[in-house]
Amino acid sequence: MLATQVTDKAYKGWQASLALQFCHTPEKTILHSARHVGPLTVQRPFYPENETCHLYLLHPPGGIVGGDELEISVRLEAKSHALITMPGASKFYRSNGALARLNQHFFINENAVLEWLPQDTIFFPGANARLRSVFHLHPSGTLLAWELFCLGRPVINETFSHGTLESRLEVWLEDQPLLIERQHLTDGNLTLVAHQPWIGTLLCYPASDALLEGVRERLTPLENYAGATLTDGLLSVRFLASDNLICQRVMRDIWHYLRPHVIAKTPHAPRIWQT
Repeated sequence: MLATQVTDKAYKGWQASLALQFCHTPEKTILHSARHVGPLTVQRPFYPENETCHLYLLHPPGGIVGGDELEISVRLEAKSHALITMPGASKFYRSNGALARLNQHFFINENAVLEWLPQDTIFFPGANARLRSVFHLHPSGTLLAWELFCLGRPVINETFSHGTLESRLEVWLEDQPLLIERQHLTDGNLTLVAHQPWIGTLLCYPASDALLEGVRERLTPLENYAGATLTDGLLSVRFLASDNLICQRVMRDIWHYLRPHVIAKTPHAPRIWQT
């Protein structure tokens, strides 16, 4: 995205939407429909595990700026299984005051499996961002999901010195909330995150006490900046860190550990992660 678009007060922003529907067939899960408006789209599905659909979601070119409004809806019909990731990091750029919005809704129906494993989201200093991710689960559905936020660009010693980040994460089991979590960072005040630039969350449903203990063992590299809880079958893992490599290593290690137990499949990392 051109620098002039990032700072130009006349810039109206992208109004983009993407609606995906996955369906189960006797051979494999297929992407039954993909409707999009604006610069939100997907690459063609991959099938490295035969029946499981691996899909790469593409965000707008260059990143997201003030005034952009993005809506993503993902629906998994009964017995379908999709693993969704992205080719690279998402970026929220500096805003002139306008709000950038990203709303994501996921619907996981009977015996369906969603693995939502995006790459990190980078918030540049001065970004004005509001994110909401909502997972709607059927009692027999399965969820493995994570999100990883980067505040500023720590690799060049740049912090999230100003701007606003509002995020909301929800998990619903039919009409009952399992998790409603809000986060609000503004004016460079990062005390709520112990001044750490990396914020991670990983979710797993259904989970057990045994899985909780196994996950806690794998959080050791993050020392005092990590924790895991189990509430009504939902395993929630949260951590802070100063090093992206440690974050990604721990998150993928936990995913490798949980996947065989939760969906009875060995880990098969998306090809794009190796590039």
